[in-house]
Amino acid sequence: MKLPKQVKVEQDTTHRLIPYRYSDRGRPILNLLAQDDDDLLRDLTELEGATNDRLLGESGRLPGVSALELVSGFRLAHIVNASFTHPNPSGGRFSGAGRGAWYAAFEMRTAQTEVAFHRAVELKEVGWRAEEVSSYINYLADFRHEFHDIREDADFVRCLDPNSYVTSQTLGLALLTNGSAGIVYPSVRRTDGVCIACFRPPLVLNVQEGPMVTFTFIDAAMTGVVIEN
Repeated sequence: MKLPKQVKVEQDTTHRLIPYRYSDRGRPILNLLAQDDDDLLRDLTELEGATNDRLLGESGRLPGVSALELVSGFRLAHIVNASFTHPNPSGGRFSGAGRGAWYAAFEMRTAQTEVAFHRAVELKEVGWRAEEVSSYINYLADFRHEFHDIREDADFVRCLDPNSYVTSQTLGLALLTNGSAGIVYPSVRRTDGVCIACFRPPLVLNVQEGPMVTFTFIDAAMTGVVIEN
C-alpha cells in the first residue's frame, strides 16, 4: 500500500476538546463518593482499576496498547494515556476500536467545528429535541516530529470521506504498523482547517489545560459557543 509523504511538523498550541466529565477539572468523582472515608476510597479505586481501560493499559492489560508506550511523570499524563486506551467503539478517522489516538486541530475554530459536528450527530441519533449544553476542556499540546501528510494529495482523497472511515482507518492501520508517528490532514468539517492524529503518546508534548468551551444545541443544531477565559 502506498503511504503518504512525511513532513517535519513543528506546531505549538494545538487544540483537543475533551468532555468536561472526563477532564481534570474539579474534585475526582471517587473522592466525592468516598468523602473522608479512606477505606472506601481505596476500595472504589481498586474497583475502578478493574474496569477502567486507561488503568488497564497502564498496567499492560490492554491488547491494543503496550504499557511501555504510555507516558508518565507529568500532571496530565493520564489525559494523554486515556486518548489511546479509551478509543471510540467505532474508532476514529485514522484509528480503530482497539487503540485510540490523540486527535487535535491546529486552530481553535477547527476544533470547535469538529466537536460540534460530532456532538450534533450524537444528539440526532437519540432524537434529542430540547436544549442541550455540552462543556469541554481545551487541552493544548505541541508537536515536534515527522508525520505523514495527506494535505493536497489527491491519492488519499477517499480518506476524507465525510460519511465513512473505512478507507482512512485502513490507511491508519498501515501507518501504525509501519511505525508512523501519525498523520496530518485537512479538516473534513471546516474549510482550510488542519488536524493531526498522533499515534504515539510520547510525541504529545507540553500538554496544558486551557479554557472551558461550552456549546449550546437546540434540536440537535449548534446555536452558540462560549469560551471561558
